[in-house]
Amino acid sequence: GETVVDEYADAIVLFADIVGFTAIAARFPPDQILAMLNRIFEKFDALTAEHGLEKIKTIGDSYMVAGGVSGEQAEYLPATADLALAMQRAAGEITTPDGVPLHLRIGIHVGGLTAGVIGQRRFMYDLWGDTVNTASRMQTMGEPDRIQVSDDVRQRLDARYELTPRGEIDIKGKGQMSTWYLLGRNDTGVMKV
Repeated sequence: GETVVDEYADAIVLFADIVGFTAIAARFPPDQILAMLNRIFEKFDALTAEHGLEKIKTIGDSYMVAGGVSGEQAEYLPATADLALAMQRAAGEITTPDGVPLHLRIGIHVGGLTAGVIGQRRFMYDLWGDTVNTASRMQTMGEPDRIQVSDDVRQRLDARYELTPRGEIDIKGKGQMSTWYLLGRNDTGVMKV
């Protein structure tokens, strides 16, 4: 009966989603779809733990991760960027039952949020707030095989990463936002945008 709620002034949220999942699911029996989802989510679970971040939940074919919400490493922003890049690589190793590689859309945003456990049955730790909504929009408004990040994330990533501008896009509930695509690690140490 107790409500558990925490406020975090600075956290990061990542959403990853399989492109065209509804069409894929319609083509194959449920057991094959479940096996495919299990393979990719097992990889994502291992990668999330390896990067010191926290899996929040899966919703169908969507996978949600957060950093800065459970006392993990202070470098959660670069860890999240590295996780997104690793998730892209991992998705390319998983195929549909007929051998077609999976493709992801990934979105990332950073800011304040509320976290906690509410309700009386099936307790689940979850996150709420504008940061979560914006991260979700970064994913849904992104393009296949791309990691779309908000300008807030871009401003805080250092020269270790290469980004390219996507430009202004209309984000539901937010209006026009400047967004970027995370391309990869930058070994030169000179900021590339």
